[in-house]
Amino acid sequence: MFWLLLAVILVLLTFVYGGFLGAPWVPSRGRDLRRFVNLAACRPGEIFYDLGCGDGRFVATAARLGADARGFEVSLLPYLLAKIRGLWLLKKAYHVRCKNFWPVSLSDADIIYIFLSPRANERLAKKLANELKPGARIIAYVWPIPGWTPEKIDEVPHQPKLFLYRR
Repeated sequence: MFWLLLAVILVLLTFVYGGFLGAPWVPSRGRDLRRFVNLAACRPGEIFYDLGCGDGRFVATAARLGADARGFEVSLLPYLLAKIRGLWLLKKAYHVRCKNFWPVSLSDADIIYIFLSPRANERLAKKLANELKPGARIIAYVWPIPGWTPEKIDEVPHQPKLFLYRR
């Protein structure tokens, strides 16, 4: 019983840690995947990052489209779900790591997907401005990137907005 309680506490602490780093785990809606695909215009061979990938559904979608898809997640339960999704997907271009994305270089990214808090988006704006190559696309779910002007806003009534930025 002690070990089970300890495991539950550790899993819960990873959720707190994830919330502190970027955002609490709130999954993107599955029905918004099609909107993401249309907005991302992901092509085979492109490098895709999902920063705080949760259960990996957007990483899996990008991998299915032929991208070299990479996700980062620090909360243990969503990370394990993403790893299971990867086993089921059986794509070599699907990579999910239980790692904080903040120290990772994003300089090779063609597309970045984020669903982070407004505070994290503000902090991330500086990182993206310093690291991304010209033409890289950033898709922000729900919260815009402060100080940046979106190239396009995907708005559907009664659904979260998707913001497309181009570096």
